[in-house]
Amino acid sequence: MRHFFAKSATILLLVVGASFLLRAHDPISTKITWNREISRIIYARCASCHHEGGSAFSLITYQESRPWAKAIKEEVLERRMPPFGAIKGFGELRDDQALMQEELHLIADWVEGGSPEGDDPKLLPPPPDFKTPAAAKKGATTASAKASVPAATEKSGAELVVDGSLTLKEPAVLTGARAATLAEGSSLQAVAQLPNGSIEPLIWLYDYKPKYDRAYYFQKPLAFPAGTKIEVFPAGGGTLALLVKK
Repeated sequence: MRHFFAKSATILLLVVGASFLLRAHDPISTKITWNREISRIIYARCASCHHEGGSAFSLITYQESRPWAKAIKEEVLERRMPPFGAIKGFGELRDDQALMQEELHLIADWVEGGSPEGDDPKLLPPPPDFKTPAAAKKGATTASAKASVPAATEKSGAELVVDGSLTLKEPAVLTGARAATLAEGSSLQAVAQLPNGSIEPLIWLYDYKPKYDRAYYFQKPLAFPAGTKIEVFPAGGGTLALLVKK
């Protein structure tokens, strides 16, 4: 009888222990894997900062990224990372580091599906090499690195500061924009309404962070005739400086 109870207790402990182990790992419910999809996004968008010796903790390997999976999802969905403070698709900007909507969905689905690594290591792309200066320069996608490229090549003249709305008194060629006065965490949209009534989106600064402050350059200079009305929303939410080509 004692042997029976001892054996039963052992089985019960094994079952309970197994259930704890199963709960310790999220169930896998997605076909999206680190090896096939997620590593490519991380390498292209995050690795320039998140690598060994970089400005932030490394996310190069699955073992390094997996503990941060839920945090990664939260940061990218809130568009806090990568630190590119303009919304993708609202105006055409150079050096746009923001994640595409498809990439956001992949990361979210991967995390919600248990963040699997994948069974085939052959699908894993080679990690970016930041050991050589040439490779580091090629792979650099941080906000500061990207911002310095246009800043060194653009020839801007005066700045037009828009507070609510501004009507151009003469033709102007706009090369970019930056926050002039904007509170941390605020968002600001800017559009141009041409004399013919057409509207062109310029930029949407979202969840502004002063530590990532930079100029955002348009994909190509935008020429507007006199009478064009530049408006920023929400009214009273802050001011925007438009960079004018000399």
